[in-house]
Amino acid sequence: MMDTAARPYIEHQGSRRQYMRDMILGVNDGLVSIFLLVAGVVGGGLTATQVLLAALAGAIAGAISMAAGEYMATKSQEEVFDRELRLEREHIKHHRDRELDELRDMLFDMGIRGDDLDRVVAIVGSDDDTLLHAMQALEFGLVESERRSPLRAMVLSGLLFMAGSLPAMLPFAFTDSTSTGLAWAAVLSGISLFIVGAIKTISTGKNPLLSGSENLAIAIGGAVVSYFVGVGFELLVG
Repeated sequence: MMDTAARPYIEHQGSRRQYMRDMILGVNDGLVSIFLLVAGVVGGGLTATQVLLAALAGAIAGAISMAAGEYMATKSQEEVFDRELRLEREHIKHHRDRELDELRDMLFDMGIRGDDLDRVVAIVGSDDDTLLHAMQALEFGLVESERRSPLRAMVLSGLLFMAGSLPAMLPFAFTDSTSTGLAWAAVLSGISLFIVGAIKTISTGKNPLLSGSENLAIAIGGAVVSYFVGVGFELLVG
């Protein structure tokens, strides 16, 4: 008999699971893109005030763009699902035998065989709503608890992008030295990127040290490229 004390029951993520992408993408994109923007314009020779203005403009534009894009993408995806479900209702009403055959094939692929297969198909197929929910889950990979609100996705993405932009932007509000501002931006953004990478492992179950380091390494590589693009631009144009 298995020792249940050695393996405690771990709850699922629940309603926040379907918004994890929006949360990570929003804050991470704000951290990375605004820090890369700051590194590039510092390399291009802008003053601290000009860097702050560029970062603020980039943060506002990025947050609005992220929010609008996430709203439209999520709304479009949900509308596609709604259309598919309306069509599935029509199929159940007018082509029931074909739908039952599809259900049988999917259950067979799941490993249900023989009399058990016949019983499950008969039970599920005995009610239109039950059949619809089964086809919704098996054919489209969709259950109601995993549906996403476009407004909630929009707000999460926009606000978290703005929050993610702060570590790279704020240092230039307190110093006239672009090198000092960039150094602080690098430190604050780096710490934040590592924390975001580590925090997401609460949901993914991965190693927080590796995940945080991966997130940080990607940003460092991008920042180096962005800075030297700015330096090259200053040399060529300035």
